[in-house]
Amino acid sequence: MRRRITLPVLTVAALLVSMFLAAPAQAHGYISNPPSRQAMCAQGRVANCGDIIWEPQSVEAPKGSMQCNGGGSRFAVLNDNSRNWPATSVGQNVTFNWVITARHATSTWEYFVGNTRIAVFDDRGAQPGSTKAHNVNLGGRTGRITVLARWNVADTPMAFYACVDLQVGGSGGNPDPDPDPPTCGDPWNAGTVYNGGAVVSYNGRKWQAQWWTQGEAPGTTGQWGVWRDQGAC
Repeated sequence: MRRRITLPVLTVAALLVSMFLAAPAQAHGYISNPPSRQAMCAQGRVANCGDIIWEPQSVEAPKGSMQCNGGGSRFAVLNDNSRNWPATSVGQNVTFNWVITARHATSTWEYFVGNTRIAVFDDRGAQPGSTKAHNVNLGGRTGRITVLARWNVADTPMAFYACVDLQVGGSGGNPDPDPDPPTCGDPWNAGTVYNGGAVVSYNGRKWQAQWWTQGEAPGTTGQWGVWRDQGAC
């Protein structure tokens, strides 16, 4: 005689809730080039960064902060100026490239040096694409500086934050310890674990990982996949 086993309704509901809670949090965006502090952590160029290694795109906090982590409860390591943050050598005009993994309607993008806003771009509530670029003039500043970028979401009280360390002209300060990396990064390897922001070369093209990945070949993950095509090497 067959015995029927019935799973209690409450148990099924609990399993569904558990699966929902286990889903990964929605990602958002960060500056990938020149590498922001969270990009430096994700690429392994700065050690012992904590969770930001896995979530460079998640530095979200209420609007109006002047801190690299937005003044939130997470990612305080980004505010630690005593760390040896590599500085990218640049001229007076710098193009800041954002990688966007959740396309929030946007009010403005702001750029600050110290307490001075040096640039603002008004999107008037438009939804950005998967990448965004802004060309910013540094106003004659030289030496080592830190640029704070704020991406202000249009329909929530939140913003996304990124700090980028730059060496503007001349020398001195804390220059990038690896000033001449390969143009397209190291060749992609199926056995290597890549974090968000990692750059590799594959089939003559440069690719950047948007989040953690292993074994997924660049060019095979589609428009919304983990690898973004950055152009020919």
